[in-house]
Amino acid sequence: MSVNLTSADKALKTYYLDAITEQLNKNANPLLAQIAQSTENVYGKEIRKFTTYGINGGIGAGTEDGYLPKAKGNLYAQMVLSLKNLYGTIEISDKAIRASESNAGAFVNLLNAEMEGLIKASQLNFGRMLFGDGTGILCSILSIDSNTEVTVSNTEGLFEGMTVELCDPYGDALANDNLAQVVSVNRQTNVVGLSRRNLTSIISEECTLVLQGSHNNELTGLKAIFGDSDTLYGLDRAENSYLIPYSHALDGQISELAIQTALDEIENTSGSAPNFIVCSWGVRRALQSVLSENRRSLDTMELAGGYKVMSYNGIPIVADRFCPEGTMYLLNTNDFTLHQLCDWQWLEGDDGKVLKQIADKPVYTATLVKYADLMCARPCGQGVITGITEA
Repeated sequence: MSVNLTSADKALKTYYLDAITEQLNKNANPLLAQIAQSTENVYGKEIRKFTTYGINGGIGAGTEDGYLPKAKGNLYAQMVLSLKNLYGTIEISDKAIRASESNAGAFVNLLNAEMEGLIKASQLNFGRMLFGDGTGILCSILSIDSNTEVTVSNTEGLFEGMTVELCDPYGDALANDNLAQVVSVNRQTNVVGLSRRNLTSIISEECTLVLQGSHNNELTGLKAIFGDSDTLYGLDRAENSYLIPYSHALDGQISELAIQTALDEIENTSGSAPNFIVCSWGVRRALQSVLSENRRSLDTMELAGGYKVMSYNGIPIVADRFCPEGTMYLLNTNDFTLHQLCDWQWLEGDDGKVLKQIADKPVYTATLVKYADLMCARPCGQGVITGITEA
């Protein structure tokens, strides 16, 4: 079988799209695999969801011949988010395609390699956004060590090869030509090497690194829900207490009592119980250590996507690389929905093709896209424990 642009285009549309969708929706992250994905409540470029809070007001007691309770309906609030544009792009050179014209196996290997790279990068980025606040800020710059190296606040979201923008403390670009590629990441010292030269003349301390094109364009993740912003989903937190989740700061060792207290308080406030716990790796080790000292062991269970995890009283405990240090989230995944205009699709040209030549270059590109954002209908039903000493 000969290989050409037409057959390559067909393979991307038919065989690879389904495989990519399954990998990104179910295997990208254990937390994401538990969250429903829906096209409901999407209107144009926005998500508009009416949610109820409190209880129905039409209840009461009375005398045998007295008046019945006045009917009072549910309390409603409208939450609003803009759909975010999530992209993933691959490139294949014309030379590589022509070299594989007479060897279908070689071409399949070429496409497989590109797809695997796209899936891996997308999974990491998607998983990171679940814990972010939508700003796209990856870290702050603590010091400028040389013309090509900086020390940053954290390296969890940085990987060799990714392209970042050099921005001010608020995530705004410093200049038009502000892109740099991450060349090296030292996770022990938090020193990051960048492809740009003369960094000392471009940036200063407290500047930030932002994923290219992502400032204020990422998913509205957990950091937005548990943050201190005045508003959430277009609503004022001060006027809507149901937007405020449970939060408790420890100053040391995690304990079963702290976890159970959090679970009880959340259920008492919201009327529903968390069904998913996610923490940093160090917190999971600390919890294992505490239980070991008490001669107890955590049970295990299997989640959707084939993930095998520990559990506490039937609640799965998942450690995630992007969960902040010393932090444990207690979530009810039934309250979360990834609202989307459509599932993952290839961008198509007017001719229906997904592989397009880059202007003035012997290279073809294809772009995967999804328009979506994450919304929590009941923030008060979620909780976080911080300040945990890691093991």
